[in-house]
Amino acid sequence: MKIKLLSTLALGLLLLSAPCGFAADPGDAAAELKALIAKIQTKLRAGDKTEAALAPELKEFDTLLAEHKGEKTDAVAQILYMKAALYEQVFKDKAKGDALMEQLKTDFPDSAPVKMMKQQAEAKKVREALKEGTKFPDFSEKDVAGQPLSIANCKGKVVLLDFWATWCGPCRAELPNVLKTYAAHHKDGFEIIGISLDQDKDKLTAFTKEKDMTWPQYFDGKGWQNKLAAKYGINSIPATFLLDGQGTIIGEDLRGDSLEEAVTKALAKK
Repeated sequence: MKIKLLSTLALGLLLLSAPCGFAADPGDAAAELKALIAKIQTKLRAGDKTEAALAPELKEFDTLLAEHKGEKTDAVAQILYMKAALYEQVFKDKAKGDALMEQLKTDFPDSAPVKMMKQQAEAKKVREALKEGTKFPDFSEKDVAGQPLSIANCKGKVVLLDFWATWCGPCRAELPNVLKTYAAHHKDGFEIIGISLDQDKDKLTAFTKEKDMTWPQYFDGKGWQNKLAAKYGINSIPATFLLDGQGTIIGEDLRGDSLEEAVTKALAKK
């Protein structure tokens, strides 16, 4: 079991949702979109998920776009982006959604939504390329203690890259197996690099201390937008990669006894 990143639409609804009683200021594209999203949320919760049921709201998207025609801002681009997301992820109309996304790229080529789409596409390609037998692309960062952190620093050792978070139930459920494997094989050359998607550093450090997780952790406080998670296209956790002494992927998402068996086998080949 894994915890997945919210879909583009769900994340957008969460970020743009308006509090109860919210009133948009006339002419404020971002505020008007928030008010519209609040209406859409209400209908989605009630089970109204068809194009016909949301026809009035779809018309409002067009009205907003017409009102702000000529404004090349991120806020106006977000209006078109959210409309496209509705078609793709709620109505399951990929053709219409794709057409709107292409319009977005044409009309707002330098906007934040378009840049995000490009980053997601690039990250997806990277994630799909992370297969057994390929080298894991290295990074050069600092851990929570301020020490250098990279795969190259672990050359010659078997390394588990662990994308996780303290709030992730499946991550916590798997932790006893990770701790057991680390305790049994660290002395033989097994290392772990944790990449935390937490947003609270104090909570992370307290948790790792309590659980005796003595291996280094990368943390930047950005949650799902964690620099390394975004770089490698990680959209669900726990996500783990087992690397040999040269940084080649030899296992992915190993759980339970499978992790220790793979580590034992890899260390025997050193």
